[in-house]
Amino acid sequence: MPERKTSIDKLIISSPFGEPEEHWHYIRETREFERRKGRRPAGYVVAGSSSGKGFDDPGTFIRIELVNLIRPRVRKWRESGYPGVTATTRKLLEHWRDESERDLRFFFCQWEAIETVIWLTEAPASEKVGIEIPRDGGDFVRWCCKMATGTGKTVIMAMLIAWQVLNKVSYPKDTRFSRNVFVVAPGLTVRSRLAVLRPSDPENYYAQFNIVPRGMTDRLRQGRIQVENWHRLSWESEEKIAKKKGADKRGAKSDTAYCKEVLGDMATAKNIIVINDEAHHAWRVNPDLKVKRAHKEQAAEATVWVGGLDRIHRKVGILRCFDLSATPFAPSGKKSDEEALFGWIVSDFGLNDAIESGLVKTPRVVIRDNARREDKELRSWLYHIYMDNNIKENLNRKQAEKTEPLPDLLTNAYYLLGQDWLETLKAWQEAGHTVPPVMITVANRTETSARIRHTFDHNQILIPELCDPDRTLQIDSRVLGEAESQTDAAPVGPVAGENDAPKDRKLTKKQQAELLRQMVDTVGQEGRPGEQVRNVISVGMLSEGWDARTVTHIMGLRAFSSQLLCEQVVGRGLRRMSYDLKDDGMFDAEYVNIFGVPFSFLPHENDEGGEEPPPPPPPSTKIEPAKAKKDKEISWPNVVRIDRQIRPVLSLDQSRMKKLVLDPYEKITDVQLGAIIGGKPSMADLTEIDLNEVAEKFRLQTIIFETAKRIFNSEKPEWRGCESLFLVQLIRITEQFVSSDKIVIRHDLFSVNRIRKRILMMLNMNRIVQHIWDEIRAENTEKSVLVLDNEHEKRRTGQMRTWHTKRPCKEADKTHISFVVCDGGWESLAVKVFEDHPLVERFVKNDHLGFGIFYNYQGITRKYLPDFIVKLTNGTHLVLEIKGRDSEQNRTKRKYLDEWVSTVNENGNYGKWAWDVAFLPGDVAGILERVGGSS
Repeated sequence: MPERKTSIDKLIISSPFGEPEEHWHYIRETREFERRKGRRPAGYVVAGSSSGKGFDDPGTFIRIELVNLIRPRVRKWRESGYPGVTATTRKLLEHWRDESERDLRFFFCQWEAIETVIWLTEAPASEKVGIEIPRDGGDFVRWCCKMATGTGKTVIMAMLIAWQVLNKVSYPKDTRFSRNVFVVAPGLTVRSRLAVLRPSDPENYYAQFNIVPRGMTDRLRQGRIQVENWHRLSWESEEKIAKKKGADKRGAKSDTAYCKEVLGDMATAKNIIVINDEAHHAWRVNPDLKVKRAHKEQAAEATVWVGGLDRIHRKVGILRCFDLSATPFAPSGKKSDEEALFGWIVSDFGLNDAIESGLVKTPRVVIRDNARREDKELRSWLYHIYMDNNIKENLNRKQAEKTEPLPDLLTNAYYLLGQDWLETLKAWQEAGHTVPPVMITVANRTETSARIRHTFDHNQILIPELCDPDRTLQIDSRVLGEAESQTDAAPVGPVAGENDAPKDRKLTKKQQAELLRQMVDTVGQEGRPGEQVRNVISVGMLSEGWDARTVTHIMGLRAFSSQLLCEQVVGRGLRRMSYDLKDDGMFDAEYVNIFGVPFSFLPHENDEGGEEPPPPPPPSTKIEPAKAKKDKEISWPNVVRIDRQIRPVLSLDQSRMKKLVLDPYEKITDVQLGAIIGGKPSMADLTEIDLNEVAEKFRLQTIIFETAKRIFNSEKPEWRGCESLFLVQLIRITEQFVSSDKIVIRHDLFSVNRIRKRILMMLNMNRIVQHIWDEIRAENTEKSVLVLDNEHEKRRTGQMRTWHTKRPCKEADKTHISFVVCDGGWESLAVKVFEDHPLVERFVKNDHLGFGIFYNYQGITRKYLPDFIVKLTNGTHLVLEIKGRDSEQNRTKRKYLDEWVSTVNENGNYGKWAWDVAFLPGDVAGILERVGGSS
């Protein structure tokens, strides 16, 4: 029987890196939660008649049938090896799947989103029979990926751009792809953050998340990526121009002129790709339905956004428009509080899935309190504060003065939530956090916001730490919206400090708005204007671009009649602080305590007494370049690849080759299958699969040819002359190797039996390929040439992005980085040797630096991250690896490292380099003396 509970005490039940295998299901009849096997169907909740009023009415779950139809087909396609994709797409997929030497893994939700759009584009037509994606009423095609806030939409955009651009550059005539990408953002803040989508940006995501395989960066830069906020799409109609005063009565711009103004150089392109971030702002107004007053402004914005894309499509052509949004709903035009879901959603990873996978914070609500009332079925008054009749009437009075006291129930709620926040602040301070936790209030109207601000500013909530005006941020949505609508940030002079609030600066209104935007954008970020903000008061929803990770408490003071409103408000407080995994492969829970937002629609952990504050995030250390140690900076050549000029005539001295030892019992050649009877396998009816019986199909010449072909394709060196001649030579060399005594089989049963020997060679083909190719490279390379990144020829430790870790750290004087993150005791000992040794001038641990050596192992290109770079007093840069055990793969890495060092030294522009490996802690000092003692 599935596990059932009246309340949920642990919401995180899935790994963030795998498809969810379980989910919590609410049973209306028994008011219980059931932990069900399998993944939750794609869908959303429509509020019931009593939802949000304190009753256990979770609303009605509506399935998104298109997504539920697509999911199993994409899964089957993945398991089948992605049939139908181009060679470039396959290389990308293999690269993204390869976790070796990858600092940052992709979440399952990111995988599913990118795989879905690739499947829709490249999978065979037979795979997609019956899949009909509705249009939005316009002439260009839109596909939407629904992804909860905090699940990494920007990474998806980078993957999508790489997939499109690299394919178009590789196959210029393939009309499914484009190398021109136009990204539309909801405001200036998001637009600024999306600069990471430009390959030329120093902090671009393609490098940071290792999205582009080795050798493809130059091709990616052949694409054009333009990022704008939707305000850039606005235009003046003939009607609007006619109403203008003055002599300038020039007509509206033509589509040609409009595209040139908006797209710039991209205006001459054809069939561009569009990516809409926060795409729920981009919807078409239904002319047959009346737009309610509450949605007038939204409708005007949506019309500019979608109308601008219509004009671009008419002139340039939009090949495909990809929408990304956590809440892809639009006003239905029916009830004022009813939204319609986008019909073109093709993948869905909603907030429920994100919560259960630990990708966001775990929400907790208070469901009971000790107040007395007649109706015992009601939840706590604090569950949906706004729905109390007295509160609702009080907070809805127009033109209320800011000095008017708040209702008693609301004051009571602030005391409770504020005290909980205070306990959290103390816990964070004891844990060593320098930024405070944040409480946010989402109010129903401007007057309410002003009253709340006045209440805190005048210490009417007797929690001094929360009543500091210099650490309270009141967000004026109108002023913030003005700043967000700009295409570029207004200059405001020196960056504001924590006590330099907008009201204290003698700036223009535009500059005041920009300073407010900067503070909102940097809440909880060390060294930034919003670092010490503790109390945030806003009207409506906090705008897109709110990215604070330090929110621990939320007060909702408005009506919540739908899942959409709950998600938009609560989603602003659910971003995690730590992404370190536990031993079980799941994330530790991080919590946000909530008053006033009715969680009938979403899963939550219960906190009946409301006494437990959110615990401090796991202790972590901030890793960043230290300004005071700038003199310890280390740089290195940013090598994209090494081109090898191979001799026209290949030779291989087999007398010098090492022997390749094969163990037949490391491979499976014979299996038996038995029927399951009564839950146990039966030995009476066995079926056997034996490769020996089909060995005749694998002729020796077939194995030799396939091996030679894989060697030829293992890398693409600069083959000079006729490629077919090289292949003929490789076949000859492979045949000689296979027939020689260089393949040693450990057991006589296989070594003397030619059929078994042939099977074993077939099963170990990747090892044979690696063995021969390593020797050919060593003997036949005439010249190795560095290919450097065109945009960033060198990389430096000072370019490392700030990150946090829970791993053991050491302080060190000889490194540019604030702390050395040590993986094990041996590395810690090595750091001590570096610090004490007179031959060491400076060093750096290679963690999140971007320094890596590309190598090919068993047919797959991987990235090797050596442990340390050590600058010695004689000027030599030593690349040092600390290894306890050796392996075939590690030896392959070192061959490529040796080639990297030799080629860099031969180039001569980047100083002298050396490499070595310490297999024992005591080896480090000897290596330093051997390499550092020479001049």
